[in-house]
Amino acid sequence: MKNPMTRRHLFGLIAVGSGMALAACNSASGPAATSDKNGAAPAPGAETSSPKRMLVYRDPECGCCEAWADIARKAGYDVTVENRSDMAAVKTRYGVPGQLASCHTAVIGGYAIEGHVPMQHVARLLHDKPRDIRGIAVPGMPRGSPGMEMPDGSVDAFEVMAFGSDGKVSEFRA
Repeated sequence: MKNPMTRRHLFGLIAVGSGMALAACNSASGPAATSDKNGAAPAPGAETSSPKRMLVYRDPECGCCEAWADIARKAGYDVTVENRSDMAAVKTRYGVPGQLASCHTAVIGGYAIEGHVPMQHVARLLHDKPRDIRGIAVPGMPRGSPGMEMPDGSVDAFEVMAFGSDGKVSEFRA
């Protein structure tokens, strides 16, 4: 009996398998950034429409992000953490201004949460649902902020800032 596998069949199978592998890698790296008919990015958190589901994007090299995610879980949020090596692209996608950047970006209920934001601020944002705010942020990584607690109890002063799609930044109070 002659083997029905020819070189042409083998190369065809390799091409199909490679295409499937690439498609799987692309979908595993997170939701693709899409735009509407005007070229605008999707609303932050579009993939997390449930008010309690939170997706946290973090650099795999950063440990404090997981500590903040644990605080969110304890506050009752259903948290998924996704490691990303392209955090600058994530921040751009969700409209986080460069001056407010921190180590992780979460999306929940149509908003971006940047950095070590206290849970009472997240709760107020989700309760009030302001239309002119795209997200809230604690810039940098201040000592003593949620997930950045220090063994010696040291605390840096920090403010929670709101940012809009128009680029406006203002203080956000809980």
